[in-house]
Amino acid sequence: MKAVNRRAFLRRSGLAAGAGAFVAATGGRVLGANDRVNFALLGCGGRGRYVAYGLVQAGATLTTLCDLHDGRLKEGWNFLTQVQKAEPKFTRAMREMLDSRDVDAVVVATPDRWHAPASILACQAGKDVYVEKPHSHNIWESGQMVAAAAKYKRILQVGTQNRSGPYTLAAREYVQSGKLGKIALVRVFNMKSGGPFKLGEPGQAPEGFNWDAWLGPAPERPYHQHIFNGGWHQFWDFCGGDMTDDGIHQLDLALMLLGDPEPPKSVRALGGRYAHRGDDSEVPDVQMVSWDYGQFVMTFELTGYPRYMEKTSATIRRNDLFPYWTMNATRIELYGSELLMTVGRHGGGWIVQQSGGGIVDKMYGRPCDEPHYANFLECVKSRRKPNADISIAHASNVAAHMGNIAHRVGNVALRYDAKAVKFDHDAANRFIKPPYRKGYEIPEPV
Repeated sequence: MKAVNRRAFLRRSGLAAGAGAFVAATGGRVLGANDRVNFALLGCGGRGRYVAYGLVQAGATLTTLCDLHDGRLKEGWNFLTQVQKAEPKFTRAMREMLDSRDVDAVVVATPDRWHAPASILACQAGKDVYVEKPHSHNIWESGQMVAAAAKYKRILQVGTQNRSGPYTLAAREYVQSGKLGKIALVRVFNMKSGGPFKLGEPGQAPEGFNWDAWLGPAPERPYHQHIFNGGWHQFWDFCGGDMTDDGIHQLDLALMLLGDPEPPKSVRALGGRYAHRGDDSEVPDVQMVSWDYGQFVMTFELTGYPRYMEKTSATIRRNDLFPYWTMNATRIELYGSELLMTVGRHGGGWIVQQSGGGIVDKMYGRPCDEPHYANFLECVKSRRKPNADISIAHASNVAAHMGNIAHRVGNVALRYDAKAVKFDHDAANRFIKPPYRKGYEIPEPV
């Protein structure tokens, strides 16, 4: 695929103004330990507003809001202006946001397919980045993000906040101490409820809304209100299903606990649309994946229908309580030769059990968002590597995409060469770097 430079990319996407957009990076301020970090928010939906709120509470200043949709932009501006008692600028144009010298860092909270392109453009513009998970839509562009952060010497933190929780860091220390014995099996769960999805008929995009830019690298298709309002999670062109949308939190945490091992040698998949067969969704509502890491096997079990499985509630996460583990939808189980450890994400805590079920060690949890935001802001100032640096997060992202690829090519077993970034299967290799819509290609090299 022919490479495209930054100017052409921004011009095509409708996000640039003027022919001189980004001939060179703008650079950023040199921040001292007591300086406030100025940041911009790209993507003003619910998650973007939540992260921006957290960063403001952690001491940063929101200077700019950017969104293609006027309604989202207005909602974000109204809410965040009340939060920080100061009025940020707002724009539809990413180019204007990135060109601003009062922006030190950018929060990328767009839908998934824009995470990598926007993060790379921000790095090229001399901005640090906090990007929501999953940080990429395929394996290749995740590697491009690693390269961009290194080339432009940028802090690039991924929103896998479990890497900053005191209780998760303690769990990693416990696992690495060897107390569990030899770990040969790790089970990861993402057992959510859900219902059938119906797309409905296409409609007319709101006046002034750039649907083409919103689609970005994804193939062209008619405007659908259901797709814009979250239904994009049901289509491969826009996402990786619940594997990357939600399960990536547990996959990443499991790999952190295990000491961030080398990439898996192979992957196997099984799944499909079983509970809601015949609806309009493309992504599986039952999915089982196993990865061979050489020294251990990790499995992932996903559902999108049982109403009795529950995520860890806020009440549990903010108090000295544990989930009812066997009904917990998002737990991780590490099977050592001596002991079993069960870990809850996002503040669920952890327990260690011996034969007969007796608890021999435990630690309650708390939500991990606040320490994750604080870690990012500290690293923007100190230039130290953040807890969820892109070079670390790349591994769990690759594993998740491997699982989806094995499913999409027929629920098969695949061998993977991490150095060559290649499967032993021609159809699978086409998913490593799928086609980008003309004009929205990620630059190569970055």
